[in-house]
Amino acid sequence: MIIVGCDFHPRWQQVAIFDATSGELVERKLVNGNGEAEQFYRSLPVPSLVGLESCGNSQWFLELMEQLGHEVWVGDAAQIRASYVRKQKTDRRDAGHILKLLLEGRFPRLWRPDAAVRDLRQLLIHRHRLVQIRTRVKNGLQHLAMNRGMQKKGKL
Repeated sequence: MIIVGCDFHPRWQQVAIFDATSGELVERKLVNGNGEAEQFYRSLPVPSLVGLESCGNSQWFLELMEQLGHEVWVGDAAQIRASYVRKQKTDRRDAGHILKLLLEGRFPRLWRPDAAVRDLRQLLIHRHRLVQIRTRVKNGLQHLAMNRGMQKKGKL
């Protein structure tokens, strides 16, 4: 089995790869935009374990890993950071540390909802923002009317 510790960034990612059969450890920097990262993960045997810190703008990556059949573990960034012995951070060290936590069984894994629940949450957030916009517009119109001496209240 291949185990990958990934320090994910929106443009690129630093990975530390451990091959359990040969014991080989490899570090690489992969660019996301030009397809290099996707090509790398497609070349991995299925299933491989990929661990990364929780972060924003990584939904496309998580969906790609699920589509390819790899197991993805998302870890609590604060707990991963707290488990560092050395306080100096670099991307290579981060990827290596995530891999070390995976290998030692100490990776602070977070629960992730399935795709249907994520889509529903996104729709609810979007609807909530639309309601907020509508409320701001109505309140602004109410204040404009009141400044002109009109009191329409609910009839506005």
